[in-house]
Amino acid sequence: MNRFFSAVVAPILGIALAGCSAASVATPLPDPAVDIPLARAAGVQTAVLAGGCFWGVEGVFEHVKGVTRVVSGYSDGAAETGTYPQVSTGRTGHAESVQIFYDPARISYGQLLKVFFAVAHDPTELNRQGPDTGTQYRSVIFYANPDQKRVADDYIAQLQKAHVYPRPIVTQVVPLKAFYNAEAYHQHYLDRHPNQPYIVINDLPKIANLKREYPSLYVTK
Repeated sequence: MNRFFSAVVAPILGIALAGCSAASVATPLPDPAVDIPLARAAGVQTAVLAGGCFWGVEGVFEHVKGVTRVVSGYSDGAAETGTYPQVSTGRTGHAESVQIFYDPARISYGQLLKVFFAVAHDPTELNRQGPDTGTQYRSVIFYANPDQKRVADDYIAQLQKAHVYPRPIVTQVVPLKAFYNAEAYHQHYLDRHPNQPYIVINDLPKIANLKREYPSLYVTK
């Protein structure tokens, strides 16, 4: 199902969108048992995550404590194919991703992953997310260094062992090759189109869940 159909056509026809439970229900999660300690001084680090349409993932992390900027883009494919029309074919190897700039003195990498798994998407959906299907919507953690890989691998194992989801986690943990910014019209899309049916159905509930379930991590913009 493409994004135009789910955003415009389905609501007009009164069609219920399958697979939207990830947006409407938050999953209570434990803190990561293995994490990178908070830094002693303020700074800027980055995390790159993919969890379906980047509009909603970007919107969630823009409300997370310690996050200073979020950019929508593409990861895991070639530079020349990092455009929305090409990525949308599902044949470029890219995943719609977000690059998160954060202060490691205010929030840890593990806490970012907690938000990612609990609120931002459903990590048990393979090559899709809610109404969007294709490998470009797969769940991925793109690690930039061994510490990020260690935290990601351990947290997935911790969540699997705790059986917090009814199905296995399918999130990939792969090295970050590069991140390519998406087109300008995709940046801050949720903020600029808060009344679009796709945003209302799939993405605004995620932000509401963050505020309700993890108030200590939530900040207003």
